[in-house]
Amino acid sequence: MRVCLASTSPARLMLLRQAGIEPLLMAPEVDEDAVSAAAEAERGGPLAADELVLLLGRAKAADVARRVRAEHPHFDGIVIGGDSMFAIGGRVLGKPHTAEVARERWHAMRGATGILHSGHSVFRVRPGHDPVEAADVAQAAVTFAEDVSDAEIDAYIATGEPLHVAGAFTVDSLGGAFITRVEGDPSTVVGMSLSTIRRLAGELGVVWTDLWTQS
Repeated sequence: MRVCLASTSPARLMLLRQAGIEPLLMAPEVDEDAVSAAAEAERGGPLAADELVLLLGRAKAADVARRVRAEHPHFDGIVIGGDSMFAIGGRVLGKPHTAEVARERWHAMRGATGILHSGHSVFRVRPGHDPVEAADVAQAAVTFAEDVSDAEIDAYIATGEPLHVAGAFTVDSLGGAFITRVEGDPSTVVGMSLSTIRRLAGELGVVWTDLWTQS
């Protein structure tokens, strides 16, 4: 039983490897802005954070599931896709991309608690059958230390780490020292909820331990 990870995220890859799984990697070819804009146009307004991460996670997984069937016709296993966004103070925060945006966010996050929303999509893919999907959203509350100094924020931003992650922070690397509490599945904050993936795989008839890579 194989696993294909529809992501280029080093954190998601690390999580699967730590869980005993060595996945096939395929980058999703999805225009996230276009998918979001189309959904919001149909809705007539913005999507909530949990709706948006589920929409994007499903789009990524569906794209890779289609390509896996075409490029790996004997693939028998699951395709995992996901997306994450952080919401705090009524704002939904994706990746900051620039130091200025990251700094603004960290000044606002000190001493505050926000919610990390992580959308998950799992497709069961096997020869001779149409792909079948199970999907859900996991959430975790993250509380930041209130005594993080401006100098610490500047030093953290200078590493480049917070620029390319949802919410401008990590819990499993340099940013972990500035976080005082995580409520919920900790792996959700790292990149995806392993317990959610296990449950969704089970809904598709896949036993989690069958996904462990055999040495």
